[in-house]
Amino acid sequence: MPNVLTNLIQRQTLGYGGREALRYRKAGSSEWTVMSWNQLQGLVDNLACGLETIGVGPQDMINIFSANCPEILISDFACYRNRAIPVSIYATSSAEQVEFIIKDSGAVMIMVGSQEQYDAVRAVAPRCHTLKTIVTYDEDIVIPEGDSLTMRFSAMLKLGEAATTECREEVAARAAAATADDIATLIYTSGTTGEPKGAILPHSCFNAAMEIHHERLTTLSDEDTSLCFLPLSHIFEKAWTYFCLDSGMRVAINGNPKEIQSAIREVRPTCMCSVPRFWEKAYTAVQEKISSMKGFRLFMIRRALAVGRRRNLDYVRLGRKVPALLEARYQFYYKRVLSTVARAIGVDRGNIYPTAGAPLSANIVEFFHACGINIVIGYGLSETTATVTCFPQIGYEIGTVGTVMPRVEVRLGDENEILVKGPTVMRGYYNRPEETAHAFTADGWFRTGDAGRFDESGALILTERLKDLFKTSNGKYIAPQAIESRLGEDRYIEQVAVIGDQRKYVTAIIIPAFEALKEYARRKKIAFKNVDELIQNSEIKKMIAERIEKLQAGLAGFEKIKKFTLLPHEFSIESGELTNTLKLRRPVINSLYSNEIEAMYC
Repeated sequence: MPNVLTNLIQRQTLGYGGREALRYRKAGSSEWTVMSWNQLQGLVDNLACGLETIGVGPQDMINIFSANCPEILISDFACYRNRAIPVSIYATSSAEQVEFIIKDSGAVMIMVGSQEQYDAVRAVAPRCHTLKTIVTYDEDIVIPEGDSLTMRFSAMLKLGEAATTECREEVAARAAAATADDIATLIYTSGTTGEPKGAILPHSCFNAAMEIHHERLTTLSDEDTSLCFLPLSHIFEKAWTYFCLDSGMRVAINGNPKEIQSAIREVRPTCMCSVPRFWEKAYTAVQEKISSMKGFRLFMIRRALAVGRRRNLDYVRLGRKVPALLEARYQFYYKRVLSTVARAIGVDRGNIYPTAGAPLSANIVEFFHACGINIVIGYGLSETTATVTCFPQIGYEIGTVGTVMPRVEVRLGDENEILVKGPTVMRGYYNRPEETAHAFTADGWFRTGDAGRFDESGALILTERLKDLFKTSNGKYIAPQAIESRLGEDRYIEQVAVIGDQRKYVTAIIIPAFEALKEYARRKKIAFKNVDELIQNSEIKKMIAERIEKLQAGLAGFEKIKKFTLLPHEFSIESGELTNTLKLRRPVINSLYSNEIEAMYC
């Protein structure tokens, strides 16, 4: 079969033409700009010819270093037309990380989105001997006079517009010659414990991924609208956005993470992929409002949630016919109560909302399903072209990550490690033969590094990340992510790092939700001058301790957090505490806060 990505834009344009394909906000503007399929194809074709004109050839590596913008997708699909390989770099990456990926991938070109990104590339370019061209997306980027290495994206498009017939025929010939064995992209892992590795994903992986997602996600159609707000450098957002385009959906691109709340309310997407942290924050915001309700309002929300749970979880979830009276009650409560929750978030036109990347509390999933918000939990990795499992339409089990996708195989290996085989599994790690060999069993199963088990329905339950698993000095194994997920439910807790490797008991470094904590202090008339003073207050510490104790109900004694330290600032990518995908770098945290950690064991 032809490669899906090679001809996706051209194929969809034949069917949709002047219909909206993309929507985005230009820098500094609050208005959304619409791009049709015709316009998108024109840009892709011109860029493809521009790339060919300056000498980009089949299987050449093109790095893309930018925050989300339409130019990323235009660049991706122009590369696919040339059989070239687009390799995304997280917009938050340091100059050192960018240099590593340029060198490791052997990139001949890098496309950048901002002045800061351009300056970082300029600084490392002299040491990157394969790099021939820097292309700038933003017209306002200041390019030093006499810089022969850099050209603007608009200039590249003009080259394509002026392309000869021979050039256009060459691009068409390359597209026609593309095979499923061609490398589509490298996805560099976030590197929680070491250097990132480039997972090799051939076009065959995306061909299969599109097919199995169409088979599983049957409620989606070209009438849906998706919001792209996770980084397009992440396999989850990249594969999801490709799938949406392949479905003929409208895709709205949010370029500024700080504007995500307003973007969701303005776009009102019927679907979007997200990470658990998004829903944790939404949940705590709703719970904060519920906590202030009294009397009739509190009665109504509690009653509405009870009816929503019964209708959506006891009947709709299982494919059972909803009794007429229950349906009538649900519609009453949805219109008057539950819809306000969905509307406040911006998901009141919801179809499905795929969520993966980390554990999400079953309580939170159940809450949103009760509200009529269809969160679809899944599990996957960069190395598996994202999805390995996800909730089926009917019969999903909350507390699991769903059932295995069609034509993907999963079995449990040593220590219950999740092993995967199938057409979406990577070819290996680029330039890493030893790591590649270690990543697979002798009989060809990919080692995920995650442990799990299957329930009676065949759904997969994640139990721990084996690399994160640690053992106390008493010999008890602790899965920190499970505990961190529980604490993430609390409206006063923003981030958690569980500590305890080779220690007598479990502790935690906690970053509070500062605005919620300040409001609590004002309500309780707790005086404070700044955040540092607030987190040292004995009443605040006592309140947090009590909430942690409640959240840990049901955990074994050895799993419970005995002591904690509150920090006055969030973990960040810049400080090295988080990866570009916002995962904890535990070794870095252990090092940076060694004094605070030691104090909890004195």
